[in-house]
Amino acid sequence: MSLVVSEARFFPIENLSWDCLTIGALGWGQIQIANANRLEIDFSITRKKWMLSLCDAMSEFYPREIEKISERIDYFKKVRDRWEKK
Repeated sequence: MSLVVSEARFFPIENLSWDCLTIGALGWGQIQIANANRLEIDFSITRKKWMLSLCDAMSEFYPREIEKISERIDYFKKVRDRWEKK
């Protein structure tokens, strides 16, 4: 199978709306395109506004990650307890 790319566009990340981006749990947080078929490009967004939005998104993201990790820690404590009792 081969693929021929006929067009590519490059622009700063701050031109991508947060409506089409997600944050993944990798390292400090990985910005991902949620759906490459649905990109929202807005050249009026300033870098400052986008960066402030990034900070807001990360402030919401990390507490959810902490909650998930806490649940996983509790789960494996219970698993360990069960195995210790066998």
